[in-house]
Amino acid sequence: MSLHAILEQHWQRPKWWLTPLLWPLARLFQALAALRRYAYARGWLQQQHLPCAVAVVGNIHAGGVGKTPITAALASGLRARGVAVGIVSRGYGRRSKEVLLLDQYSRAADVGDEPLMLWRQTGVPVAVGAQRFQAAQALLAAHPQTQLILCDDGLQHYALARDWEIVVFPAADAVRRLDLLRPDLLRLDLLPNGGLREPLSRLHTVDALVVSQGSADDVARLRQNQGLPPQLLVCASRIRAGRLYRLNTPAHTVTAGELAGKPIAALAAIARPQRFFDALRDLGLPPVLCKALPDHAELTPADLPVAEIVIITEKDAVKLAAYDLPQVWVLPIEAHTEPDLVEWLWRCWRVRQAA
Repeated sequence: MSLHAILEQHWQRPKWWLTPLLWPLARLFQALAALRRYAYARGWLQQQHLPCAVAVVGNIHAGGVGKTPITAALASGLRARGVAVGIVSRGYGRRSKEVLLLDQYSRAADVGDEPLMLWRQTGVPVAVGAQRFQAAQALLAAHPQTQLILCDDGLQHYALARDWEIVVFPAADAVRRLDLLRPDLLRLDLLPNGGLREPLSRLHTVDALVVSQGSADDVARLRQNQGLPPQLLVCASRIRAGRLYRLNTPAHTVTAGELAGKPIAALAAIARPQRFFDALRDLGLPPVLCKALPDHAELTPADLPVAEIVIITEKDAVKLAAYDLPQVWVLPIEAHTEPDLVEWLWRCWRVRQAA
């Protein structure tokens, strides 16, 4: 078992013998992270500014918490309101290290599966690069009309100056605080002892907070337990599934009911594959076989389970689109927030434009 796998297991089910070893490292990580952020705030490290507005969508957790559906919803919603939007991303897991602007010839292996999915879902310009500022420069050079750039998963990328910070936080972690006497809360410690990139206090400094897979009760609980400032916008987000479409012919769509009762297999190479499998069951499509692969794993037809019908995620679909796979169907999802995060960001952007 890899060290990363051992740590992930520790975050979910803390091992008593690991905590004394990792706790000092977590304090060191916390101090270094705080010092780095302070250095940017004081101007000791230089931030780079773009000529357009920038909104960062990120998280304080390590791993998937549902950022990308929020980014997609913001891009589509702002575009529908007449805002010229672009997206920049690191492109995690890609082979190439250069700055790339996505187009119809882009491959997931070169640009990353999530950026390619965002480009296909939203229709807005997308650029990838380890240095988000360089990616944004490339995007603006090709699309100078861009008025707002969304930075997907860039909360800790402080080199890029931003106007608004939006953090996605899982409802399951809407608890009071880190408590070393409660093993079930150790996951809220910082790396490597827990699963956080920054401490819970970071939530007090952002502009908006999205409680993923949450309810109004989760929002109220998080506000109270973390003592969040009243002016901070806190939304609850829910994921809604759309009509399934055939991988090779996306215009061919069906409802979940049309596939119900047929033998179905499911494949997911995402951070939380069980959520996808549970979503299929909730739709009345319980898979007879579920296959989970590591997040961002490269896929070929050989990875698919053998079945008459195989359902995959949109993130995995971009890696298999070049193959002729008539048995493969894709389940699209959309994030919806209450209050409306798109409306809030649109109003913030209008105020900035009028200033």
